[in-house]
This record gives sequence, structure tokens and C-alpha cells, in this order.
Amino acid sequence: MKARLVPVLAFLITSIALLPISAQDSKAVVVGSKIDTEGTVLGKMIVIILSANGIPVTDKVGFGTTDLVRKAIAAKELDLYVEYTGNGAFFFQGTDPTVWKNEKNGYETVKQLDLQKNGIVWLTPAPANNTWAIAVRKDLAAKEKLATLEDFSRYVGKGGAVKLAASEEFISSAAALPAFQAAYGFKLSNSQLLSFSGGNTALTEQAASQGSNGVNFAMAYGTDGSLAALGLLVLADTKAVQPIYEPTPIVRKEVLDRYPAIAPLLDKLFKGLDLVTLQGLNARAAVNGESPDAIAASYLKDKGLLK
Repeated sequence: MKARLVPVLAFLITSIALLPISAQDSKAVVVGSKIDTEGTVLGKMIVIILSANGIPVTDKVGFGTTDLVRKAIAAKELDLYVEYTGNGAFFFQGTDPTVWKNEKNGYETVKQLDLQKNGIVWLTPAPANNTWAIAVRKDLAAKEKLATLEDFSRYVGKGGAVKLAASEEFISSAAALPAFQAAYGFKLSNSQLLSFSGGNTALTEQAASQGSNGVNFAMAYGTDGSLAALGLLVLADTKAVQPIYEPTPIVRKEVLDRYPAIAPLLDKLFKGLDLVTLQGLNARAAVNGESPDAIAASYLKDKGLLK
């Protein structure tokens, strides 16, 4: 059992953590991440690979939700984190919605807009689509013949039992559940939703798998590694409602100018993170219970990305 910090020591450490970044180390690259499994693993990889190549790093991995990390990088509280190309539709509202459903166009659009308007550079994306999805328990899918979101809409319409576990962001973001509802013609009431504060699909998927609080459907991501192990099936988005979400490291331009080696280091890393690789890495955390630090370090060593 870990010893508790004595009050004075705890106060001092907390005070140091709350100091402005400039007071801690003005030259360190502040690396953050979202609080989901994939964001944490990728964030730890970035921390390790930059540190191993002589770039000073402040580890803020697990910083918060999309909204929080976005505000933090704009406020220069974070310098670098992994974002998803499809979120460009949310960041730059009013753009052509079809742009975000094309891999190349979505990336080039968000790359250009974020640099011009915010001084944020999008580096090389991983070749994997981590799009939002709805998953269902396989036993229910077989019983009710559920394979697509059109099937789900039919099931909801006939009064089938539904309890969907999802993040607050998935429930409220115009690009997520509301977009599915509009396209497929169904509507879930508040009583049919179980909201989680974070975006960790390991929690939503476990709830569906275990039937916690009556949950039988879950918010999922395309690269989730635990779906098969938990007996869940992703309902096909036959109308291509969702944008393409390729995980991409983004960094403030002034920080990249200070440490130009960041780009080639992360380009080499992210080019190798295809869909199968990310599903495997996520499964190690969500299914096997390995720590993000251990997963990140072993992957980088296995791929020869550490000196």
C-alpha cells in the first residue's frame, strides 16, 4: 500500500503543480492528452519518445475531454496532444460537412485552418479511422437481427429496450448522437441514456457487456480493442454519417519552431499506427489491464523507435 503524503508535503507538491508552465520550465514541451484509453497510450508514447531524444517534456497526459484540451492548447497551457481530424468540423463550424468524410480533404482542411487561425500545426496522422460508433451486445444483436444503425432505428421505433452508455460529449455533440438520430430517424430519451463525464469507451463498453444499470448499447470507437473480447458488435453506419477521425499529433507552431525534431520523430511513430495496431494497443489496456506507460515503452522498443 502506498504511503499517504503528509499534509505539508502534499500542499507543496500541489502548489508546484499549479504554478504557471513558465514558472516550472519555460522550455519544456507540455504534452497532454484526452482521458480515454487511446489518448493516454499515445500521449505516453509521445512523452517517452521526445524525452529519449533530448527534448524536455512536462507530462500532462490524461488532461481532460476534447473541449478542455482544445481550450488548453489555445491558452498555451498545453503545447502538444493527439487530436482527431474529424473534429475539424466542430472546431471550424460552417465548413462543408462532406470535407470531413474524405480522409485527405479533411486532414488538409483542418491543417490549413488551424495553422492560419490558431498557429497550431497538424503533423502526420495515423492511418486509422477512430470514428464514433454505437455497439450492441452480440446476444441481443442475434436475437433482434441488429447489424446496422438502420436496424437499431427500427428496434427503437418498435419500443425495444434501450439503455445507451456514452460520454457527455457523444450525447451532446452535433456530430455524434444527434447526427445519428437525424440521419436514421430515431430519438432516445434521457431515461434511455447513461452519461459518463469522460470519453473512455472502456467504461461504456464494459457497462454494456455486463448489463450494468440495464445498459445494452455503448458508445464505441473504431479502434477499440475490447469490442470482441467483451462480446460487442459495432452497428454499421451505412449512411456514412460520421466524419473520418484519424489520430494526429498537433503542436503549437512556436514550440515546433523551437524543437523542429518533434516532427520527424512523431511522423515515424504515427505512420506505423494503423487500425489493427491501435486496436491491439488499446486491447492491452482495456482487456489485459496493462498500464499506458508499459504499453507505450514496450511498443516503442519493439519498433526500434528508442535509442
